[in-house]
Amino acid sequence: MATAAAAAASASEAEAEPKAGPKAEGEEVEAKEARTRRKVLSRAVAAATYKTVGPEWDQQEEGVSESDGDEEYAMASSAESSPGEYEWEYDEEEKNQLEIERLEEQLSINVYDYNCHVDLIRLLRLEGELTKVRMARQKMSEIFPLTEELWLEWLHDEISMALDGLDREHVYDLFEKAVKDYICPNIWLEYGQYSVGGIGQKGGLEKVRSVFERALSSVGLHMTKGLAIWEAYREFESAIVEAARLEKVHSLFRRQLAIPLYDMEATFAEYEEWSEDPIPESVIQNYNKALQQLEKYKPYEEALLQAEAPRLAEYQAYIDFEMKIGDPARIQLIFERALVENCLVPDLWIRYSQYLDRQLKVKDLVLSVHSRAVRNCPWTVALWSRYLLAMERHGVDHRVISVTFEKALSAGFIQATDYVEIWQAYLDYLRRRVDFKQDSSKELEELRSAFARALEYLKQEVEERFSESGDPSCLIMQNWARIEARLCNNMQKARELWDSIMTKGNAKYANMWLEYYNLERAHGDTQHCRKALHRAVQCTSDYPEHVCEVLLTMERTEGTLEDWDIAVQKTETRLARVNEQRIKAAEKEAALAQQEEEKVEQRKRARAEKKALKKKKKTRGSDKSKADEDDEKEWGDDEEEQPSKRRRVENSVPPAGDAEPGLSGSSAPAAAEPPSEQKGQRAAARRRGAPKVPRDSGKDGVTVFVSNLPYGLQEPAAVLRPLFEACGDVVEVRPIFSNRGDFRGYCYVEFKEEAVALRALELDRQTVEGRPMFVSPCVDKSKNPDFKVFRYSTALEKHKLFISGLPFSCTKEELEEICKAHGTVKDIRLVTNRAGKPKGLAYVEYENESQASQAVLKMDGMTIKENVIKVAISNPPQRKAPEKPEARKAPGGAMVPRQIYGARGKGRTQLSLLPRALQRPSATAAQAENGPAPPPVATEVPKMSNADFAKLLLRK
Repeated sequence: MATAAAAAASASEAEAEPKAGPKAEGEEVEAKEARTRRKVLSRAVAAATYKTVGPEWDQQEEGVSESDGDEEYAMASSAESSPGEYEWEYDEEEKNQLEIERLEEQLSINVYDYNCHVDLIRLLRLEGELTKVRMARQKMSEIFPLTEELWLEWLHDEISMALDGLDREHVYDLFEKAVKDYICPNIWLEYGQYSVGGIGQKGGLEKVRSVFERALSSVGLHMTKGLAIWEAYREFESAIVEAARLEKVHSLFRRQLAIPLYDMEATFAEYEEWSEDPIPESVIQNYNKALQQLEKYKPYEEALLQAEAPRLAEYQAYIDFEMKIGDPARIQLIFERALVENCLVPDLWIRYSQYLDRQLKVKDLVLSVHSRAVRNCPWTVALWSRYLLAMERHGVDHRVISVTFEKALSAGFIQATDYVEIWQAYLDYLRRRVDFKQDSSKELEELRSAFARALEYLKQEVEERFSESGDPSCLIMQNWARIEARLCNNMQKARELWDSIMTKGNAKYANMWLEYYNLERAHGDTQHCRKALHRAVQCTSDYPEHVCEVLLTMERTEGTLEDWDIAVQKTETRLARVNEQRIKAAEKEAALAQQEEEKVEQRKRARAEKKALKKKKKTRGSDKSKADEDDEKEWGDDEEEQPSKRRRVENSVPPAGDAEPGLSGSSAPAAAEPPSEQKGQRAAARRRGAPKVPRDSGKDGVTVFVSNLPYGLQEPAAVLRPLFEACGDVVEVRPIFSNRGDFRGYCYVEFKEEAVALRALELDRQTVEGRPMFVSPCVDKSKNPDFKVFRYSTALEKHKLFISGLPFSCTKEELEEICKAHGTVKDIRLVTNRAGKPKGLAYVEYENESQASQAVLKMDGMTIKENVIKVAISNPPQRKAPEKPEARKAPGGAMVPRQIYGARGKGRTQLSLLPRALQRPSATAAQAENGPAPPPVATEVPKMSNADFAKLLLRK
């Protein structure tokens, strides 16, 4: 601390020197110099004190080094002579102060912003605000458990400033808090080494041994890092000059050799060299047994060493292995090791706490784990519910449980239903405290008060935040009504509650009325049962027949003749009204369908008239001699001049030397088509002549269906084969072409093995010439109508964000750069249409729910390239299944099926080459979604000559 004192004295002297210059400017310069000196002083003190920590403290990491401190001190001493030379230093200080104020304001709004706490501590530490750093760390540790790095940084800072016994006790308290957050061997090792420094104080030796023994109990079984604890403890005992030290060291060696640890052979060799007596046979047997156990554990430890953090899958496998063996100490250790790297995985905490609740049942351990779970994942309502149950199970005081519940309410859950769940858990606890044998008690009044508060909280807090109640079925109110009826014999209060339930939009549901009826049936009287069912008959809209049947059944068994007549009259009137409403709805639907069909017919007539008009204009403008020649020539004289074939000839390229003047009178020869078009037309000609490849349904297991390909692909097989050969051996690529030889945008790829076909499914959405291709299993949906190809989740994903309003020019890299500032981004998917064009939407997957929730708060409403984006937790709506064609009622006739082609009728590309005079109605054949359509059903037509066929086509 001598360096710190010297720096402080020098800075004080420099501050006492007189200032020169005009008064107005001098005051401004004086203020700036004062700020600079304070900063240099704090950094000089920090640099001097932190050097006592040792080489593990990296000064360069925080931008403070010994040379930096000297330079800044020199700058302060010469500030009077050149106040503007280091003006950048003032700007940096002001910038940091503004950022500190912003972070403090942000924390006053949302105290659960983890990253905000970390940034504030970093800036305060950089500015040398030691008191404020301590307060910021204290606030953060009260809300969140700190990581190993944050604890070690805090401990090093406090150790460097500890001067007397009181400071040492403060550091001891910090170590006790640190080892409770996570099981970290490095913190235990620091704890033990620091306690050795206080051995000269009263009870220092017992303190050191206590710390090391606790460290061995906590992390002594750690196969890769536990060795350091054992060696440090042995070194300490070996350095003590006592008569009993030899026996203590012997005991440590024997205890260590009895458990499986890495480098056990070296430890055994060290024991042989250190011990003057031969090693006992029992120690050797335990050592050999531990070596055998080590071989069983090695595959799991090596898997952890080779994998990258957070290694959740490897830890899960390790936990499964330890659970089979059943050693509680080792099971607890592997859970703790996994949670160090996966502390934000709620499922892991749930599994750990469930094991402790059902197996160990040790109060302090169970409650400690539950408490740490809710501190790590406060947004998970299941952890809070389990915590309340564990506290009740172990007899924790009621006031402590109530305080814990209040913390849960302020934890910031993601869904409105989470608040309903935590209220239900707390109300269940309060209900179990009540002795219902007494007419009135303090606990009963507290229960009723909690029910009333729950309803008010859901109405005021939850509905304002989520714009929904979270409890549309009024489950809490139903439970309250049941308790009042069954346990308190207070049917009047139960009826009041159920009236409130019905006024909240539940009167139209039959099941709600039947719940009320059953409650009255069990705890009320027949008169109220009858009254409830009469109201149900009038109000129910989903299943009125069922409610009417229940009413008639009750009157048949219990009612008088008058009651029966009234019930029959009411049910018949109600059902008649319901049927009338249904008929009107059906007529309205049929009218809408008829309007749609009329619109389709109008569009068809408009297209036909437009086509005829174009044909007339083309006929007038054509060459007269050519028209006369066509009129004189009958189509029956030449069978090759059928319309479809003539169209192909007109669109084809004439051979070289045969070019003739155009029909419009131009004598210029036709321009030669580019070689690429000629090549494409020759390929199309080859495809027309190629035989059709039948689909073999027996090879569906080794075949994938590829769709959404560009229609302009000239050689689809040549383009796709290299892509799929990366997955394995490709037997054949079968593109599908139209009758004219044009590529239809999809194909089949057949492999040698089924495993290769499964790997090929991973190529789904890969871009082919600027268009994402779809790769799916080859399944005939006409035979498997329930088959669905998994695309993307349609359920709530708490770790994934949905972003809308993005500019179309925003790239994946640009979005990732913005999102990674709020957490670890695992994947980003920009939503595109079938042509690969962006739609301004994106899904961003974070590593955990906490990071996603923080990103929502910080990114929602952000402006990107002048676009204001909207960010929310991903919760896609359920896709509605397409409605089956229902029977529609035509005016004046029987019910007729709706058009199979939908509201718009057949598409324009679905042209029929058969004249209307020859068409016959036929049942539409089912078509496979992932394959070509089955051959059409043959229709017998009368035989006609080519001349008759031509006359039908030309008939006006």
